[in-house]
Amino acid sequence: MKQLDLTIILAAGEGTRMKSKLPKVLHEIAGRSLVEHVLHATAPLNAKEVRLVVGAARELVEARVSATFPEATFVVQEKRNGTGHAVQLAMNSAPHIGAVLVLAGDTPLLTAVTLQEFFDAHVGLHADASVLTAFTPEPFGYGRIVRDDEGNLTKIVEERDANPLEKEIDEINTGVYLFDIAALRSALTGLKSGNSQGELYLTDVIELIKSANQSVIAIRSNDYTETLGINDRSQLAECAAIMRDRINDSHMRNGVTIVDPTTTWIDLSVDIENDVTIYPGSAISGATKIASGAIIGPRTTLESVIVGVGASVIESRVAQSEVGAGASVGPFSFIRPGTVLAASAKVGAYVEIKNSSVGVGSKVPHLSYVGDATIGSGTNIGAATIFVNYDGVDKHQTTIGNDVRIGSDTMLVAPVTVGDGAYTAAGSVITDDVPAGSIAVARAKQRNVLGWVLRKRAGTKSAESARKAGAADGPSKV
Repeated sequence: MKQLDLTIILAAGEGTRMKSKLPKVLHEIAGRSLVEHVLHATAPLNAKEVRLVVGAARELVEARVSATFPEATFVVQEKRNGTGHAVQLAMNSAPHIGAVLVLAGDTPLLTAVTLQEFFDAHVGLHADASVLTAFTPEPFGYGRIVRDDEGNLTKIVEERDANPLEKEIDEINTGVYLFDIAALRSALTGLKSGNSQGELYLTDVIELIKSANQSVIAIRSNDYTETLGINDRSQLAECAAIMRDRINDSHMRNGVTIVDPTTTWIDLSVDIENDVTIYPGSAISGATKIASGAIIGPRTTLESVIVGVGASVIESRVAQSEVGAGASVGPFSFIRPGTVLAASAKVGAYVEIKNSSVGVGSKVPHLSYVGDATIGSGTNIGAATIFVNYDGVDKHQTTIGNDVRIGSDTMLVAPVTVGDGAYTAAGSVITDDVPAGSIAVARAKQRNVLGWVLRKRAGTKSAESARKAGAADGPSKV
């Protein structure tokens, strides 16, 4: 099978219509930048060399691409003088024979299957130049494919240069090309800038190759949505929705229940086993892995989270953490990075946990903050408990043993250790270690001041109710 010799990806544009400090090709869909989507789609063709033409904010583009595709090389287009000029630069020191794929870095919906079929057709038909085309219901803004009476490609006309009749054509240029390297190199030398933009158009090489009596063909894509490019935030959202539907469809066909696919957003990097149920309004990203039987959502955000078999995360946010088999989180919980919930652990409503481990079967049921802590198995943390881990300068560790009962509204002032089987009384401020099997009581003795409301709040509804209940304006009593 013939191998692709060179891939050229055009990623030098500023993308001014994005109105962003970030270069257009680095905007993301489903956890990947636009240009990374293109690189992933071209990777199965196994080109001998991949070159990216960069320009605007090139340091950012090079850093992002190098991290995921270190084999790619970069060509700098200092002055943006059109796509033809960009390819001229990329062809410097290129091989003298073979096939070259040229495409834009802002077409994230292209698939490896379509590119492989395009390449196979180009090779099978012995073409010197091939352009991937598509029929689209909204051709405005795209170059039009002009064919002769026999259906042969004659030229590509850009929107701004098209006449009224040409603008009626609904077959568009997708910006994806395959060339014989020698034919392309020769045609590039004949490019002229006599157009409305005063630039060198890559599309003009089609006419130049055809005028040299070389073979030029147009190959239609079966799905025009694959070829959608991105110029502004509206088109970014449109492509993101198409990618979302692709991803969700793939998961559902693999046995995942997604109750409302239109409100469920899952990154390409996420791994979900069968028999998982995802409820509406959930967003799952990063290196998240969800095991069979888990329940996610509604309105839940997971970022790089390991979710065990049969676990549930409901109306909560979890980041860079682990939720063990059969564990439950939520509703309205915030699990921050570095947290590990063991099997059957429970984190209830309005709980925040960070950089902590919660043991097998232990519970933090509600209204608590746990930070920088190790909690053993079978332990219960009472409502409104605060792990006071920060002294204003440093973070400190709290260690809670097995089968401990922390009373409601306890303050655990780190560093502190509570031994196995110990208790703390509700409302205590624990500043010293609590030995195993002990109960720690750290609160002031209650003092009732009798008659205070009648003396200090006379005339209020409280005073009236107190007097009806038999309260007397008497001295304080301890």
